[in-house]
Amino acid sequence: MYPDNADDAELEMIRDTARRFFAEEVAPHYADWEKQGHVDREVWRKAGAVGLLCPMVGEEDGGLGGNIRHATVIIEEMARSNCEIPGFYLHSDIVVPYLQRLGTPEQKARWLPGCLAGDVITCIGISEPNAGSDMRGLKTRAVRDGDEWVISGSKTFITNGWMADLAFIVANTGEKEGGGGKSIFLVETDRPGFRRGRLLEKVGQKAQDTAELFLDEVRLPADALLGEEGRGMAYLMQELPSERLLIAISGLALADAIYKQTVDYVRERRAFGQAVGDFQATRFALAEIKTDLEVGRAFVDDCVRRVLEHRLDTARASMAKLWLTEMQGRVVDRCVQLFGGYGYMWEYPVARAFANARGQRIYGGTSDIMKEIIARDIAAAA
Repeated sequence: MYPDNADDAELEMIRDTARRFFAEEVAPHYADWEKQGHVDREVWRKAGAVGLLCPMVGEEDGGLGGNIRHATVIIEEMARSNCEIPGFYLHSDIVVPYLQRLGTPEQKARWLPGCLAGDVITCIGISEPNAGSDMRGLKTRAVRDGDEWVISGSKTFITNGWMADLAFIVANTGEKEGGGGKSIFLVETDRPGFRRGRLLEKVGQKAQDTAELFLDEVRLPADALLGEEGRGMAYLMQELPSERLLIAISGLALADAIYKQTVDYVRERRAFGQAVGDFQATRFALAEIKTDLEVGRAFVDDCVRRVLEHRLDTARASMAKLWLTEMQGRVVDRCVQLFGGYGYMWEYPVARAFANARGQRIYGGTSDIMKEIIARDIAAAA
């Protein structure tokens, strides 16, 4: 299907493992986790034990040595299970790759085994109370003090922030705030001066912990710096296309899962003496949804191919996130309508998907920011 060396049989083995894992280890507990606002830590260790964490970590570092196709299979099975835990793929496919690509041999030896096993949960601290998509407004600062770094600042809307053992904190290290002079630091969350704030209560994705983080003169050794000093913004820009594509892939998978459940529902549900699915309005709605999904799948396949060929650019990744997450919102909203009153009941997966989908158009860069990035690319090409 794609121009790489991945064995389709291997991918199907991963798919089968993921499907059984989400059905047996996640789905039975998901409602309780939604109420408490986070999953149990043990589920991370169980995921690590069956090889579902960090599939793109290289074999030389103890990982599977997979690629984005392996990550996609796991995301698709998570969506199929109606148990959206984006913290898994944020840890595995967004945060840990920074360590894999930028870490020193010592940093990787120290942290990667725990990341793979689920003993170390990661988060990335970028957003702040007054700075989100525009990272030039970040206020968190790290200053050198002899052989140590001292970091002070705050972060908000941090996925996995409540449970994380290791936070990748973006901080200013240059003389001036703004686009340049930013660096990334590996911060253990049990260090003095590090504090978690509220476990934030969101509209959706209720089983996924999201928190505030506070750093009050947290002292770090010199080797806590990830990569080179002052190149944090460049590193983030290099990784953001992959992050946005993963959000797009998730949006497609979640929309497709709800569509299939809706097809089954309207075939069984009856009104005015016939199945709801036999009404022309229903059939036309499903036809539009199916078309959206097929267009989205073709776009995702092209982007995945570009990743494997090392040519996915920022503008195209932004297009993928923009179109797929907006499409996800349209599809799930239409499916809620087809379910009728039951579609608005939280016990039905379509209702949870409706609430969860809204966040997809915000995190990783809002839809409006995606439009701005695409527009700038158009202007640059003129």
